Amino acid sequence: MSREPAAPLLSARDLTKRYALSAGVFGRGATFAAVDGVSFDVERGETLGLVGESGSGKSTTGRLVVRLEEPTGGNVFFEGQDWLALSGRELARRRRDVQIVFQDPQTSLNPRMTCGAQVSEPLSVQGLARGRDLKERVGSLLAEVGLSADIARRFPAELSGGQRQRVAIARALATRPKFVVCDEPVSSLDVSVAAQVLNLLAELREKSHLSYLFISHDLAVVSRVADRIAVMYLGRIVEEGSAAAIVARPLHPYTAALLSASPETDPARRRPRIALSGEPPSPASPPSGCAFHPRCPIARPRCREETPKLFPTPDGRRVACFFPGELAPGAP
Repeated sequence: MSREPAAPLLSARDLTKRYALSAGVFGRGATFAAVDGVSFDVERGETLGLVGESGSGKSTTGRLVVRLEEPTGGNVFFEGQDWLALSGRELARRRRDVQIVFQDPQTSLNPRMTCGAQVSEPLSVQGLARGRDLKERVGSLLAEVGLSADIARRFPAELSGGQRQRVAIARALATRPKFVVCDEPVSSLDVSVAAQVLNLLAELREKSHLSYLFISHDLAVVSRVADRIAVMYLGRIVEEGSAAAIVARPLHPYTAALLSASPETDPARRRPRIALSGEPPSPASPPSGCAFHPRCPIARPRCREETPKLFPTPDGRRVACFFPGELAPGAP
């Protein structure tokens, strides 16, 4: 008798977030969608990379799944449980399983608290440790992220950017979560320090069996750490699939453009740069048809008139494009 496949650790279905516009040309009560019907799964032990330009909705998506913001519509399920239906004590208890690491530790850490106090705070709030055990747990967490115990007595301003981000990671790991959102965790760091933090996140994932939603504007960075990648443009996922398949042959022209803009040290692997015209349109006034068509090098009349839906491909991907693969390496 065959077993049914295990349910994903986290599932988002038709996730939407709308914000109100200030009164003006759009009139009172007008809204715009920062996240518009986004669906994805994160399996146990998996890293899903969420990539896109500034304004694509990727960071908002991350905040929605950890409930730092409440969605306007859609559902999120964590371990099969309706995550959005939780409240009060049950939500507080389950928050230990879902954590987030922010982009800039200089702003995410409290400058008036020692690093040790900030790492210990989640443990105290959740009632997971106290007294001598609490101090030992803090020391152990700092050691896990490659920091010495004396860091606990120091303030964030006394640390380098890389050290501060390691403290932020230690704080996120304090409650032994199962799922961590990493929101641009290395974008504020120097290249060499960023590489060290990426390696640390990979090691912690293996050691603690973590699942990540890894958010970044840099497709090259995401491809290093992710098992699968979802590419967002103007609030929607336009391509999703295995990292290896997307890097080898992107199907959506936006994905191909992002990949061509990624730095590559190996001359043999460099791709011709795909120039996009203009800036991303405002979510408050999206174009008709495919949202990407005003900037797309291969746009046709159909792209201006119809909105492509995400459809499955033979290699297990999903893509929202009427002419997939035309900008991929080797495409005619």
